[in-house]
Amino acid sequence: MARSITEIKAKMLSNIAGNDDLQDLNSTSRVSIFGAFAYIVAVAHFTVEKLFDIHSQQVDKAIYENKPGTARWYRNMSLAFQFGFNLLTDDDQFNNIGFTTEQTEASKIVKYCSVKESLESSRLIIKIAGESGDNLIPLTAAQITSFKYYMREIAYAGVKLEIVNNPADKLQLMMRVYRNPLVINENGNNIITGGKTVEDAIKKYIKNLPFDGELVINDLIDYLRNVHGVINVHIISAQSSYKDLVTNLYKPFVSIDVKTIPVAGYFEVENFNNITYVI
Repeated sequence: MARSITEIKAKMLSNIAGNDDLQDLNSTSRVSIFGAFAYIVAVAHFTVEKLFDIHSQQVDKAIYENKPGTARWYRNMSLAFQFGFNLLTDDDQFNNIGFTTEQTEASKIVKYCSVKESLESSRLIIKIAGESGDNLIPLTAAQITSFKYYMREIAYAGVKLEIVNNPADKLQLMMRVYRNPLVINENGNNIITGGKTVEDAIKKYIKNLPFDGELVINDLIDYLRNVHGVINVHIISAQSSYKDLVTNLYKPFVSIDVKTIPVAGYFEVENFNNITYVI
C-alpha cells in the first residue's frame, strides 16, 4: 500500500538528519531548498507507489475474473462473443485480423449476461440479452444459433450449459399514487412539462436493475416516493409473467409478494393502465 507524501518526506528528512555528511541541511523553514527538493522527491515516490498499487489491483482483478472454467469466466466469454467472426484455430479468441475496431465492437452483440450454477442439477445457466437503444432485447434466431455454437466450442468438457435468451418478463403493477396537486394532475402528468414522471421513473428503475437481479417491491416504492410531486405510493398488487419458449406464449401472471428474479433476466412493464392518481 502506498505511503502518504508526508510519511515519505518524514522518512527522507530522518535519513538526512542521521547522515554526518548532511548535517548542514538542518533548516526548519518551509521554504528551504533541501526541504522543497525532499517534497518533490516524496511526491514522485508517492506517485510510483500508487501506480504499483493500481497495477497490483488490476492484476488481482484479471486473475479473479479470467480464471478459466469459473462462472465469471463463462460470463466474460459470453460478453466477448462476436457475431459473424471466426475463432482462431485451436483457440477461444476471435480472429480480428483485417477488421477495424468499430467492426469488432459492433459485433459484440451480447450486452448483458448472468451466469449461475443450477441448484437442481450440475449445469450452468447463462442468461443473455442484447440492446436496442435503451431497451434490452433477446438475440435473433441467427444470433442465438451462432452464440450457442461458440459456447459449445469454448466450454470445458462435461460442462452442461443452459442458454436463456428470453424476451423480457412482463410486469403488471396496480398502484395508487398520492400526488401533490400543485405538481402532478389527476392523469399523472407533470403540470409544467406534461410528462408522465411516475411512469418514466418506473421505466428507469426497471432499466437500472442489475441484470438477472431481484425486483424488490419495497425498493420500488421507496424509489417512487422520491419523484417530484409524489407524496406516497401504494402498490396494491404486482404480478409477473415469463415467455415459455416451447409454446411461444407467456405464462399466466403470478403475484410478487416481496421480491422476484425475472426468468429472462430483465423486465418490461406491460402497461400503466392500472395506476391511479389521488390526493
